[in-house]
Amino acid sequence: HCLDAACLKGCPVDAYTKDSATGIVLHSADACIGCQYCTWNCPYGVPQYNAERGVVGKCDMCYGRLTDERAPACVAACPEEAIRIEVVNIAQWRESFHAEANVPGMPPAHDTISTTRITRPEMNDGEFRKADYHRVRPEHPHWPLVWMLVLTQMSVGAMVALAFTAGANGVARVAAGAALLVGLLALAASTAHLGRPIHAYRALRMWRRSWLSREVLCFGLFAKCAAAYAAALWLDLPFAGIAAAATACTGLLGVLSSACIYLVPARPAWNSWTTLAEFGLTGFLLGPLLAFSILGGNETVGTASAAVAILGVGMAKALRLARSGEFELRSSARLLFQDLRRFVLLRLALLTAGVAALYVSPWLALALLVAEEIIGRYLFFVSVVPRNMAAPFFSDLDRLMIEIGT
Repeated sequence: HCLDAACLKGCPVDAYTKDSATGIVLHSADACIGCQYCTWNCPYGVPQYNAERGVVGKCDMCYGRLTDERAPACVAACPEEAIRIEVVNIAQWRESFHAEANVPGMPPAHDTISTTRITRPEMNDGEFRKADYHRVRPEHPHWPLVWMLVLTQMSVGAMVALAFTAGANGVARVAAGAALLVGLLALAASTAHLGRPIHAYRALRMWRRSWLSREVLCFGLFAKCAAAYAAALWLDLPFAGIAAAATACTGLLGVLSSACIYLVPARPAWNSWTTLAEFGLTGFLLGPLLAFSILGGNETVGTASAAVAILGVGMAKALRLARSGEFELRSSARLLFQDLRRFVLLRLALLTAGVAALYVSPWLALALLVAEEIIGRYLFFVSVVPRNMAAPFFSDLDRLMIEIGT
């Protein structure tokens, strides 16, 4: 197994361990909460989510058989001995830069220092192509996360706007209460993503290492600070200014943690500065608009600026995907420009209509722009093409048929 396993590093509940004797990466279903973060981190697609059980499972090289000095089931069953298990000299493997784990069409071994030795037929790299090259499909939309991300970012944006502009008046109290309610709804929605939501509290365990744990911690503190800020405004308590500053800081850290969750090499379309920009701009677009719609202020310039910035980031992302030589990035572009084109066009139409509606009604503009951001986050999830172990195969089918015939 991997020497630097991405699934282990990202797990917020420490459900993974690396056996010191064998190096096998083991997974504990009892500790797992079904957040699926490890499935995003692994570039080989080894951890798989079991929806019926609500937990992740993965190959453990038949650990029980190994302890009985028996070969894994797949090794024992293969009639051609195409699969073998071996003890790896870690020092030599690192010195060789794990070259024997790198094969065209497979994920780069350096991401996790894979110790899987791959032997392929003698042929040119151009004759190898991923087996799923022509079968790229949209990924799961993760609707609870779509709502959670958009609403948390809107809540944080509203609280930051209030912290800088609002005084302790009746309208500000309503705005703070509305922003708090949006944030609480978002946090409630996030638990629907978990396979075992009753154990959601465990996600705080690995805050020193996992961005998901840090997100849970920051948004938990944000909810408490936001509640204290709203209470201070409603009850005319003296610490409203301190609570506002704490709310803004914890909220911004929460949004940053949310974005960092998706900055993983196994999902190349996510692993970019555009993810940070998208998440931050959602808050900048929706938050102040929510706050000033209640306060009665004019947020036309700020909202229009945020909309232009979102359009610019979207264009930069599209160009990055389309011009890339990497299979996964080009495939993401193909999904956006072909399979998902109608959603992209609908998002552009809603963005334009939302900005135009600012001159008619801020509430109409808010509704249109929330819908636009929901579609944007939906596209974020479904258009990503993950790295995986879909085995490379011969791309020259004519030659393959001739060789089979001879």
